[in-house]
Amino acid sequence: MKKRFILIIFVIMSIFGYSQDWFGFNRYKADNERIIASGNYPEVVFMGNSITDNWAYFHPDFFSSHNFCGRGIGGQTSAQMLVRFTADVIDLQPKAVVIMAGTNDVAHNDYWVDPDGVVANIVAMCDLAIANGIIPIISSIPPCSEFPWRKEIKNPGQTIVEINHVLKTYAEMNGLMYVDYHSALADENLGLPQTLSGDGCHPNPDTYFTMEDMVMEAIQNALKQ
Repeated sequence: MKKRFILIIFVIMSIFGYSQDWFGFNRYKADNERIIASGNYPEVVFMGNSITDNWAYFHPDFFSSHNFCGRGIGGQTSAQMLVRFTADVIDLQPKAVVIMAGTNDVAHNDYWVDPDGVVANIVAMCDLAIANGIIPIISSIPPCSEFPWRKEIKNPGQTIVEINHVLKTYAEMNGLMYVDYHSALADENLGLPQTLSGDGCHPNPDTYFTMEDMVMEAIQNALKQ
């Protein structure tokens, strides 16, 4: 019976791609272990996708100087982030977590969920954070009017606006900080203008300076509470 159970679990894992590290557990595993062993926990963890991943890559000094920790993985959906939230956020014992998710769900990347599912996954991450004494800070999905890798997706800009509206309302109703990158960066087409992005979806290195000013204000206000 035990062997049969193990076989069933293995089959399920294979079907959902666990054997290929679909969740991204291995991306930060070594660094997480180093942090935990040292006891030098970050003040804030940034959970996200390629936009967060690029942020830590382009502006490492922003993260190191503030004892922040980047935990973005390119291409990930909100569901993938939710599954690795314990390993990449809770176990690092930060004071706060900045959550940015949803772009790849709207783009219909692998294992995407609908707009209500995006909100539900972000709310679940907030609940996990709060249950573990971590302050969640919700980021808007940044603007994008067309996905270079999913050009068949129609009118993603409006979908992003609608999800952001729900996220902002949730944050306000629950006394959480909401960082509205979308309103600050979007052009008339609900995308990132060429001056701020090379592909209309991912911020240029300099665009992160604007985002940093915004998120720092949110972090400072959140930690005062």
